Amino acid sequence: MTSEMADPSFFDRMIGNLRATCKYYTGYPKDLGPSRVIHFTSEREFVQLLHEGYPVVVAFTIRGNYTKHLDKVLEEAAAEFYPQVKFMRVECPKFPGFCITRQRTEYPFIEVFHSPEQASNQGRVADPNVTKYSVKVLPFNYDLSAYGFREYFKRHGIQA
Repeated sequence: MTSEMADPSFFDRMIGNLRATCKYYTGYPKDLGPSRVIHFTSEREFVQLLHEGYPVVVAFTIRGNYTKHLDKVLEEAAAEFYPQVKFMRVECPKFPGFCITRQRTEYPFIEVFHSPEQASNQGRVADPNVTKYSVKVLPFNYDLSAYGFREYFKRHGIQA
């Protein structure tokens, strides 16, 4: 055994180097840095986020064991795809109105919002200051992992 191998910081340096250079290092704990998952606070904030032009992955959640797993996946994917894709988590018990509009009964579920465009047909708008937009919304039905998100983005032509 060399003196370098006996150095207790050798392992730390090796793991640090591995984390820094290997994109697919799967050891835990992962050092993802500050959280990139945005917590939903209002529909107005959500609309502003859509207007930034990036796809937004929205996880509609309730409290439960599966949500803990989902949170880890969201943190990992948000760190990997930042800043090209935004990730948001909606706690449905706190914002039932927003979640109910999605017309889904099984939680948690994920939808991807992207490509906001001003609606061509404004229809009858009571307030001339209101502008309607159309946004593509796609259900997420791939593997719940950073890899699953990567494949999903490729399949749907989302630049990530």
